[in-house]
Parts: sequence; C-alpha cells; structure tokens
Amino acid sequence: MKKLLIALAAAAALAGCGEKDDGTRKFVVGFDADFPPYGYKDGSEYKGFDLDLARAVCAKKGWTFVANPINWDAKDMELNSGAIDCIWNGFTMQGRENAYTFSAPYVDNSQVVLVKVDSPVVRLTDLAGRTVGVQIDTPVQKALSAGGDRAALGATFKGLVVEPNYNQLVNELVMDAVEAVALDVGVARRKMADLPGKFRILDEIVMKETYGIGFKKGNTALCAEVEAALREVVADGTMAALAETYGIEKDALLLK
Repeated sequence: MKKLLIALAAAAALAGCGEKDDGTRKFVVGFDADFPPYGYKDGSEYKGFDLDLARAVCAKKGWTFVANPINWDAKDMELNSGAIDCIWNGFTMQGRENAYTFSAPYVDNSQVVLVKVDSPVVRLTDLAGRTVGVQIDTPVQKALSAGGDRAALGATFKGLVVEPNYNQLVNELVMDAVEAVALDVGVARRKMADLPGKFRILDEIVMKETYGIGFKKGNTALCAEVEAALREVVADGTMAALAETYGIEKDALLLK
C-alpha cells in the first residue's frame, strides 16, 4: 500500500498529463484561440508560435499534443481542475509570479499601443481624453487600472474598454469604437501584417514583460520536464525557425 501511495503521488506531480488508450501520455495545452501569432484558429486547425513550440516539446518527449482552447477569464479554473496541464499562449509572468509555477521566460514582450495609421496620437500623453481598449484579465489592464503600475497614465483616459479578446478590440479600433488598443507587441505586429496600411505602433511602450509557460502552483515536476525539453527545442534550432516563421524573431529569447 505504501508503494502504491508513493506511485500515486508521483503521478499527481505530473498534473493532468493523461494517457491515451495506447498508453502514450497526453499533454493538454490551454490557450486563447484569438491570440495570433501565439495561438489561433486557421480554418479547422489550431496553430501559432506557442502551439508549435508545444508540439515540438511533445515530439521530444513522445507525448501526444492536445490543443485545448479556453476562455481566458476561466484559465485558472481549467488549470486547477486538471482540464489542462499548462497555460502556454503568450502568458505574461509579471504580476502572476505567486499564482503559478512558471518555466523560464522564453519571449521578451512589451505592452505597446496600436492606433489607426491616421490617428493624431503619437505619444502616450496623447491618449489623454481618449478611449483605450485592453483584453480582460491581462497585466496591462491591471497596470492601467486604479492601483496599477501605470494607473497615472490610465487615469488620463476617457475610458478603459475591456473586451474578451484582441480580435474584438481591433475590430472596434477599425470602427472607431475605441481610439487605441494596449496589447502585446507580437500581437500588434501581427495585426499590422494582417491589415497592411491600417495601423501603427507608438514608439513609447506601456510596460516591459516576459512570457513563460504557466503550470498549477507547486507542479514543479512537470514544469521542469517541459522546460528541459524546450531547451532541447532551442538547441536544435527549432525555436529560432518558428520565431522567424511567425515574425517574432526580435522577441524570442533563445534559452541557454
């Protein structure tokens, strides 16, 4: 019985990594399906830089990759219930350090401001008296809100518009429902590439951040196992190639 309990405890340390009928382990990645270039739906396929990185890690480990799109504001429930093994989708570490067990950072991310190309806004101070959109439950939303690190800037806005995803926010920007969107630089560049000539990014950034893979707090065993495989993916050149494919080679941190 004691040996059985030890074995069960070891299995629990690997969180929700389930098994298929053939005995191979499933690795279930929770992600926002409206977050290109890190995770998104292209036709019937889920793809993106983070999802392809996770696939490469699974190939190293001999695991079966499972992409599980989630509602971003329900991510903690999904993770804590074991429905997903990790949150791997442009997941900002800053401000969440005590809520998750994180891998080493692998993307250097800044929060920037996207405006229409003909907008009179050229500096952050020009956002005074204007409506700015942010995604719900993101560090930039918290930073710009009362009590946040950039609350003084946020207090100058006419309003902070909070939406479930960036596709909706960018649509609102196109329709002039908001006058600017504060978002991740990689996402902003992707939106500019998808709609050439429509937008520009302010030179001043709102805040610096890094991305990590988020695991349930205390799940250090699975985190270490995934990070070790990720470093192999870096060493064999796969991560650099994927970063170039998705246009984030300026942001990727090639882990040593």
